[in-house]
Amino acid sequence: MSNSSSLNEFLLLAFANTRELQLLHFSLFLGIYLAALLGNGLIITAVACDHRLHTPMYFFLLNLSLLDVGSISTTVPKSIANSLWNTRAISYLGCVAQIFFVVFFILAEYSLLTVMAYDRYAAICKPLHYMTIMDSRACVKMAAAAWASGFLYALLHTANTFSIPLCQGNTVDQFFCEIPQILKLSCSDSYLWEAGLIVVTACLDFVCFIFIVLSYVWIFTAVLRIPSEQGRHKAFSMCLPHLAVVSLFVSTSFLAYLKPPSFSSSALDLVVAVLYAVVPPAVNPIIYCLRNKELKDALRKLVQRVQSHHQ
Repeated sequence: MSNSSSLNEFLLLAFANTRELQLLHFSLFLGIYLAALLGNGLIITAVACDHRLHTPMYFFLLNLSLLDVGSISTTVPKSIANSLWNTRAISYLGCVAQIFFVVFFILAEYSLLTVMAYDRYAAICKPLHYMTIMDSRACVKMAAAAWASGFLYALLHTANTFSIPLCQGNTVDQFFCEIPQILKLSCSDSYLWEAGLIVVTACLDFVCFIFIVLSYVWIFTAVLRIPSEQGRHKAFSMCLPHLAVVSLFVSTSFLAYLKPPSFSSSALDLVVAVLYAVVPPAVNPIIYCLRNKELKDALRKLVQRVQSHHQ
């Protein structure tokens, strides 16, 4: 194939060759996908319906759940369908769309996690000024900036990636279309501009990561000064889930996009992709709900309201 204009489709990585393992992959990914939809859907509904959760922290959590639903819906359903129908194909436009939405949701989520770190810093380190700093207008602007930055980066990276001539076939060594795997199909050094753009984006993301780390240094310093054990416990219960989410998300996405080609292998690439594209949307609702009494209470009331309505 001489260039990308002659490509009608790409062939994605198959999880298994035998029918039994394909159906096992179908069942496993379907279960994860439905669990992610249910968990994030419950959070979105609880925050939207319970006026006590109409605070900056839960507003950002609602946005995170929306991004998680979009993120996992970009990659997993196509993989499920391919396993069910015993195919590997994805159309050229389908691949372009996957690249765009994967980058969009991942970078928007990363921006939002940075905003959430700032929100926790303001709540714990500047409690007297918190409602002034994080008023409703500021929260909407911050969330909108996170979504807009993801959109702009996605547009830039997608246009740049698919402007590169592809002459190494059409087999993508991943279960969804991913920029590093598409670059492997490019001709000679034509991928260097997009590779450079990835590095620049990673540097900006690293600045955000440093901001998150510094925020938590200040937060934990302030928390340790809280005299009551109950107050310290509440502060840690709000911050530790967010820190766990950030750590998993940042480490795996950086590894996927910045690791040298010499470290690349199908098994490693697959594990890393699952860890940054599939696991966070599924486990985020569990992480945030297990250590959050207000959210658990809201969900319990929501379930009771649904049960009483059906009775």
